[in-house]
Amino acid sequence: MSVRQIRIVGDPVLRSPAEDVTDFGPELARLVEDMMETMRDVSGAGLAAPQVGVGLRVFTYEVDGASGHVVNPVLEVSDAEQEPGSEGCLSVPGLGFTTPRRAWARVSGYTAAGEPVTVEGTGMLARCFQHECDHLDGTLYIDRLAGQSRKAAMRQIRAAEFSTAAASTQAERAGRVGSAFSAQTFGGAPLGGAK
Repeated sequence: MSVRQIRIVGDPVLRSPAEDVTDFGPELARLVEDMMETMRDVSGAGLAAPQVGVGLRVFTYEVDGASGHVVNPVLEVSDAEQEPGSEGCLSVPGLGFTTPRRAWARVSGYTAAGEPVTVEGTGMLARCFQHECDHLDGTLYIDRLAGQSRKAAMRQIRAAEFSTAAASTQAERAGRVGSAFSAQTFGGAPLGGAK
């Protein structure tokens, strides 16, 4: 197992829809182990494979005592909205904004061993599932912002302060080869068949 480098906004892998996993072999098991170690290295809540540069539909999570991973997840959500909550992202370091999310979410997919798995939750866990599935579709949480929040996020990303924060975060991560998608703030070589 090893801690992997987290990709930062601007990296094309974060904007590319991930491909379905078709090979449930040892490389996938190693990817999942590395992602769990990377996520835990920074006390993270979740991590999607594109965030470590792998364009496959895989994410890991560790929220409120629930932890695991889902391969090829299919997301279902409730109609009801969550109470407003702040969200951030390992790939957009130093920023956090109130982001609309659904109150309940369920993901169905597979384990790295190819066994069917279904997990569901509310609150932070539901937020995490939606956030990570967005990553697999090439969407960042800032894309879900509207109005003044979206303008502020885009302004900060273009600003020199964000560049400085991102460079500082990347330098810190290079020393640990980790990142910072924390559960407290919720904002934290491709395998066969991936582009």
